Amino acid sequence: MTHADPATELHTIVDLIRYGGSRFNAAGLTFGHSYDNAMDEATQLVLHALHLPHDLSPVYGQSRLTGEEKRAILALFQRRIDERVPAAYLTGEAWFAGLSFKSDSRALVPRSPIAELIENGFEPWLAGREVRRALDLCTGSGCIAIAMGHYNPEWDVDGVDISDDALALAAENKARLHADNVELVKSDLFAGLTGRHYDLIVTNPPYVTDDETDALPREYSYEPELGLRAGPDGLDLVLKILRDAPLHLSRDGLLICEVGESERHLVKLLPELDLAWIEFKVGQMGIFAVECRELIVHNARIAELAAARA
Repeated sequence: MTHADPATELHTIVDLIRYGGSRFNAAGLTFGHSYDNAMDEATQLVLHALHLPHDLSPVYGQSRLTGEEKRAILALFQRRIDERVPAAYLTGEAWFAGLSFKSDSRALVPRSPIAELIENGFEPWLAGREVRRALDLCTGSGCIAIAMGHYNPEWDVDGVDISDDALALAAENKARLHADNVELVKSDLFAGLTGRHYDLIVTNPPYVTDDETDALPREYSYEPELGLRAGPDGLDLVLKILRDAPLHLSRDGLLICEVGESERHLVKLLPELDLAWIEFKVGQMGIFAVECRELIVHNARIAELAAARA
């Protein structure tokens, strides 16, 4: 029994999107890089192959495709299935906070819920306080720092990372989005930031436990492990950030930090620390806000825990 060539049976944009979604689900792909389902990833790949905008009107869904266009799309689908490469690395683009970022294996694919906070002006957490200088610690592709600078042109924003590769990608994104109020700095957490102080520090550091990192699906193997692995409970870097942040925050400064599933470990380690766990449109996402003064009050205990990780 011979099987028909899909390219001869699929005709429209919608046909290809539906087919891709079905193939991806049948292949058991993992979705966690910008998109969380097969249909959205198929849409992303189809529109990329056709050189069409990501927000193309559905009115074009019944547009018929040429044989060459269909073959290009099907080849992308096959790579996604065979190699398990994240779709954003196949297209070289990821959307974050309404902005288009270059994305490749030099840094994690942009996907933090912090995008929602940026678009909402970090309210009500800033409570109207003035921000002049802001820091994105562990900036990776630069998405958080650049988005903060984009939506707040009056802010001076530093984007900090230890990885030369990540900073090179961030520099390309800074140029891509004309983020002139963003400065990129190489530093191991706060080590290279002596004398710099901020009204707001935002950080999405590595927070995946060793066991979870080892068990991640193949899609995550294309991302730098440096951006994921963070010790037995995922808090190796987080504790150092909590310890040192007061040295770089203004007196009424605010720290916003993403810890994902390691939230439960942090709450168990520091039950006395007053962390405000942020509610997003889809619920809690393991991101907290904490005041500088609260970190100062509990600094001795935080420092003790952090020292045990050295």
